[in-house]
Amino acid sequence: MEAQHANLQIIKELKEKFNCKVGYSGHESGISISIAAAAVGASSIERHITLDRTMYGSDQAASLEKRGFIEMVNSIKKNELAFGKEKIGFILDEEIPIAKKLREHLIK
Repeated sequence: MEAQHANLQIIKELKEKFNCKVGYSGHESGISISIAAAAVGASSIERHITLDRTMYGSDQAASLEKRGFIEMVNSIKKNELAFGKEKIGFILDEEIPIAKKLREHLIK
């Protein structure tokens, strides 16, 4: 499947319209679209797994080998961490001294 046919925006639309979880079944080559599906709110990602993508079979080319599956899962987890929480004004403790120094001119 080509990227322009994935239509991942429909995941949000279906979740809102039917108030339910919506998964994504990936039949594309690579992992980026599956990672993006998770990022827009897919509750589950379904991918075929194979021992060797060059083996005979109709789904082999779009299947993931162990390394690709692990990379996809790790990327989804990293994205979830990167998105963080919906909290305005959040600052890490180690950033506080830097922020104070950068704002000194505002206090004077």
